Amino acid sequence: MVVLLELLTSDFDTAPRPGTVRGALSFPDPFRPGAPTLRGAPVSTSTTLPQAAQTPQTPAEITGARTPEAAELISGARERIDALDDRIIGLVQERMAISAVIQDARVASGGRRVNLSREMDVLTHFRDALGKPGTTLALTILELCRGRV
Repeated sequence: MVVLLELLTSDFDTAPRPGTVRGALSFPDPFRPGAPTLRGAPVSTSTTLPQAAQTPQTPAEITGARTPEAAELISGARERIDALDDRIIGLVQERMAISAVIQDARVASGGRRVNLSREMDVLTHFRDALGKPGTTLALTILELCRGRV
């Protein structure tokens, strides 16, 4: 089973890996031909930025801090949060892949795709660890991992 999970996660190439830099992930560019765009949403082709965005800002202005020391602390903490967010996204993507394998095995054996008692265990685990917001977080994760219903 461990080998199967290692194979699954090692082949899940869209998950960020240790050592990856935030921003290294690519997203569709609506200004490139063939890139997906939102339907009905106006797309600006202007390359000039509004006047306020062209003005260079100090680190204190960017962070909302009142002192350079606080701005430095906030900038470092934000970088750490961004790295944590990337890791969380990677872990959720890994969980989705593993969940898909479990669902396929359950259905192939004649069972149901979703095991409600297991989902209740997950909800309880998150609620116990994080309080009421943990339940909401668990519901979102379970929804992502169920795939198409």
